[in-house]
Amino acid sequence: MIPIEIDDRSGFCFGVVNAINRAEEELSNHKPLYCLGDIVHNSHELERLEKKGLVTINHEELKKLRNASVLLRAHGEPPSTYEIADQNNITIIDASCPVVLRLQKKIKTAYDNKQKNKQIVIYGKNGHAEVIGLVGQTNNDAIVIENKDDIDKIDFTKDITLFSQTTKSLNEFNEIVQLIKEKIGTDVTFEYNDTICRQVANRMPNLRKFAAKHDLVFFVSGKKSSNGKVLYEECKKENENTHLISDKSEIDTNLIHSDLKSIGICGATSTPKWLMQEIEAELETIINKLKYEKN
Repeated sequence: MIPIEIDDRSGFCFGVVNAINRAEEELSNHKPLYCLGDIVHNSHELERLEKKGLVTINHEELKKLRNASVLLRAHGEPPSTYEIADQNNITIIDASCPVVLRLQKKIKTAYDNKQKNKQIVIYGKNGHAEVIGLVGQTNNDAIVIENKDDIDKIDFTKDITLFSQTTKSLNEFNEIVQLIKEKIGTDVTFEYNDTICRQVANRMPNLRKFAAKHDLVFFVSGKKSSNGKVLYEECKKENENTHLISDKSEIDTNLIHSDLKSIGICGATSTPKWLMQEIEAELETIINKLKYEKN
């Protein structure tokens, strides 16, 4: 039997666990519960919670909602969301990740205290739910840079305060910092804040080690997960025989053969453990079938 290992550090981060626990707690009271945006970027976990009664809505639907309970997911929300909730008599169940809330507070403080010539810069993905919440702390005045190619969006003759989306790569953030240092003038101040969540950042070195010790790796992630794309690429760099799948139906059976010494299963911070266990069980079935056919 080819040994299969599930990476014990993969799966939901603290913020996602907290949001799902809050949702299940509310749903156990058999009251209608809405969630603003996907509670997690994993269609299988969404489907499980929807069966329990969770209804996912967008910001336009929120504006039309009245006298209801709405859960805010781990990504956090801009101030405008709380204002709409207040106007529409909506009860907020706030499951925003504490790491994200602390970052929002830092950005708001920096923005409220900034001088005229200072720019608030956020290293993150444009349009990502967390980044929308962060930019909202600045009255939508912050400059968002996605990568080093966006660096010219910054005016290097003005003071700069840099923050980062919590799930970005620490190495890439440090590269951005170095590039800004090289471009600013001597009379310009540059403050940078390493606001990357270590629970996410620390997964990268662990995943590299995990990927390297297996012949074949299945990385399990929803297609919408930004974090999943980043972590998958890290695994792929370490082990070319890493394959991205969202569930057991996407396992390519041609990859399974008797010469394999071990198979690894890992995933994003939005990947539920039960889904990885389902994939493990499916792989065991495939391997047993292969063994039977060989005999």
